[in-house]
Amino acid sequence: MQIGIIGLPNVGKSTLFNALTNVRVAAENYPFCTIDPNIGVVEVPDQRLDRLNSIYSPKKKTHATIEFVDIAGLVKGASKGEGLGNRFLSHIREVDAIAQVIRSFTDHNITHVEGDINPVRDIEIINTELIFADLETITRKIIKVEKNAKSKDQESIKELKELKRLLDYLEQGTNIREIERNVYTERIIKNLKLLTAKPIIYVCNVNEKDYLNNIENRYVRELKSYLKNQSGDFITVSAKIESEIAELIGEERKEFLNELGIKVTGLDKLIKTSYKLLDLIVFLTAGDDEVRAWPVKRGSNAPQAAGKIHTDLERGFIRAEVVDFSSLIVDGSLSKARDKGNLRLEGKSYIVRDGDVCNFLFNV
Repeated sequence: MQIGIIGLPNVGKSTLFNALTNVRVAAENYPFCTIDPNIGVVEVPDQRLDRLNSIYSPKKKTHATIEFVDIAGLVKGASKGEGLGNRFLSHIREVDAIAQVIRSFTDHNITHVEGDINPVRDIEIINTELIFADLETITRKIIKVEKNAKSKDQESIKELKELKRLLDYLEQGTNIREIERNVYTERIIKNLKLLTAKPIIYVCNVNEKDYLNNIENRYVRELKSYLKNQSGDFITVSAKIESEIAELIGEERKEFLNELGIKVTGLDKLIKTSYKLLDLIVFLTAGDDEVRAWPVKRGSNAPQAAGKIHTDLERGFIRAEVVDFSSLIVDGSLSKARDKGNLRLEGKSYIVRDGDVCNFLFNV
């Protein structure tokens, strides 16, 4: 899973990326200090995995991961190439979801590319550029599909109709993620990697004082009012505080969080929101060699979940041995859960649930 961190220059993107991933990238007080995208892999904290690790003492413990991609700041006119915009927009096409960082604090020592602090305007600049980019992509596709539609190809006729519907919405300034979708919409989104169809998290970057005191400053209030009727999720972080937390480890980190009164870090909030946004759950596997967390789409059946581990498991799926995490913790092992009747045998139609501990039986 890749989350692209985007926004205008100097809003705290690279500072937040550094804090989230411990990958040191330039975070300077000038536009476009990031050119090529930086990628950092973050382990997803999961206390269930830690508990399984204490039971099995395996050779290896493997968390689920998220890749954060620090994408250079966009500016007004990016869709037309301003600020190397076309290059940066192409990086956004490859991610699964977008985390748009919005500067919501005043600091006269940190310049703003637009000259003043106005979070709503900043969101509209980014959204407009993404819409313009999608308009160009769909317009080019329409030209190609029209040729086949003129020859009475029925699939092309249906696709052309849907492309024109999407074009109309974009011309009205509507993001594709906001509209009703059908099988043709989904196909077009997948093939064209439309930017405005991507799930989005709005990350409101506030100053340390407001964050620690849970104060909604006027910028936050304006943002919430502006976004209340739009899809996507909204979280508040302080990139400055997150960068300070990232410098600490172990007990020193715990003491610092306790001193600040922070129970949930910005990273934890962003991960939790990302999973919700992408509709992901986690199933677990456990044994003497490895305990591991596996993210899958909610609604995945047992063979699809098995395929996350290896395609052979999905192809040769026979059945799944499944136990609830809470039951396994009480029983102590899969074999004991089996003896107590808490281990279930599930077939191909079984829908995997969050926290299931699974052992897949297969034959290829």
